[in-house]
Amino acid sequence: MINVVVIDDSAFMRKAIQIMVESDPEIKVVATARDGEEGFEKVKQYRPDIVTLDIEMPRTNGLTCLDMIMKEVPTPVLVVSSISAAGAKVTLDALDRGAVDYIQKTQSFVAIDITQIKDSLISKIKTIAKHSNLSRLRARWKKKDSVPKAVSHKSAEEKTYRLKSNEIRCIVIGVSTGGPPVVQSILSALPENYPAPILIAQHMPKEFTNSFAERLNKLSAIRVKEASSGDIITKGTAYIAQGGKHLVVRRNGVNVIGDLTIHPADSLYHPSADVLFSSAIDAYGASVLGVILTGMGCDGVEGLKKLKKIGGKILAQDEASCVVYGMPKAAVDAGIVDSVLSVNGIMESLRSLSMS
Repeated sequence: MINVVVIDDSAFMRKAIQIMVESDPEIKVVATARDGEEGFEKVKQYRPDIVTLDIEMPRTNGLTCLDMIMKEVPTPVLVVSSISAAGAKVTLDALDRGAVDYIQKTQSFVAIDITQIKDSLISKIKTIAKHSNLSRLRARWKKKDSVPKAVSHKSAEEKTYRLKSNEIRCIVIGVSTGGPPVVQSILSALPENYPAPILIAQHMPKEFTNSFAERLNKLSAIRVKEASSGDIITKGTAYIAQGGKHLVVRRNGVNVIGDLTIHPADSLYHPSADVLFSSAIDAYGASVLGVILTGMGCDGVEGLKKLKKIGGKILAQDEASCVVYGMPKAAVDAGIVDSVLSVNGIMESLRSLSMS
């Protein structure tokens, strides 16, 4: 049984979430709370497998509650966030502070709108509770003096994979659950004038990707932007695929051009790592470096198989540093990965490209 604590200032939302999640026989809401202070006490008392957390609440808000949980009783937290620019910003703040994932809460009070999140809510709770790396979560937040904003640089013993600039012309990253802080750590470690473009398919809704790109751009020496149709793909720039669409690239003479498309429409994810990997292979051939990071599911593995077949290099995040070891595991199990590395190992491996 998966035990859940629900924290939300709306009595209607608390009840709606409880009814939705308990429609699955594997999930039980063991307690609810109307603000962050009460929620923190309930988490300490019941020690649930997962917490659903609203952000905008009276007395003690969600971010403060999240900090308290991570400091005292690290527990997987699923943020329940509004679908808005402000909601995107505060959700990214929450992910940076240790939340595992988020679910979009409708602004409407119509019950039918609320229940549209049911399937996604249940799926995320079950996946996070069963597959999230709680020992990693606890290790990450064990220091009580502060909440780290990024992964530290490698120790002398950190495993890395040496990259050569004459072999790599484009880096493509596929990432999902638990990804934003990892992507932030990697991009913020890269130097200005980085010798390759970086294309990123992060599973994220359209309301979030621009805020995510703007945040990363402020924190990174390289340029980071939400991808647009017509972008000329250039070195030293990271392109975040827009939520709800695929990012694809195509060669046009000496240039590589980015495009946004909804096709293939039957893809499970928009953006899809598989679609991005495949288009990058068409544009750059074996000089693509594929990087597969934390996330549930197996998006990316088919595109990476194509890359491996033509001799491209592939790095995967290791289980110990993943929030959800799904996408990297699929690639590792397929036998196509050149090196399995921690976040710091991937970060230092990518940095080595600018030193070769």
